[in-house]
Parts: sequence; C-alpha cells; structure tokens
Amino acid sequence: MNTEIIVAVLALAGTLIGSLGGILAASRLTSFRIERLEKKVEKHNNLVERMVAVEQSCKSAHHRIDELWREGQDNAKGN
Repeated sequence: MNTEIIVAVLALAGTLIGSLGGILAASRLTSFRIERLEKKVEKHNNLVERMVAVEQSCKSAHHRIDELWREGQDNAKGN
C-alpha cells in the first residue's frame, strides 16, 4: 500500500476514536448534571410539600386562636 493511504487510514481511525471519546465524555457529563438537577428538584418539591402542610397547620392554629379570642370576649361581656 502507498504510505499516503496508510497515513489517511490512521488519521481516519484517530479522528473516529477521538470523536467517539468526546461524545462519550460529554454524554457522561450530561447524565451527571441531569442527575444532580433531579436531586435538587426533588429537594425543592419536598420543601414545597412541607410548606403546604405548615400553611394548613398555621391556618388551623389561627382559626383556633380566633375561636378562643371570641370565647374570651363573650365571657368578658357575660360578667
């Protein structure tokens, strides 16, 4: 074979190997970043769910305080 053909085949092989290596590295990095984002979203969703529970509890506590305040007002008027 001519040396030019051998050099061209080796250059092609090197290009293919380098390209595939770059694609695989980028794919791994993308997967890693997606996993990290999914974990952050999971934490955020968990926080939102907890805040909804806290808001409901707070509403309930405010209603109870209002009831107690009204009872105190009624008792003060009754005396």
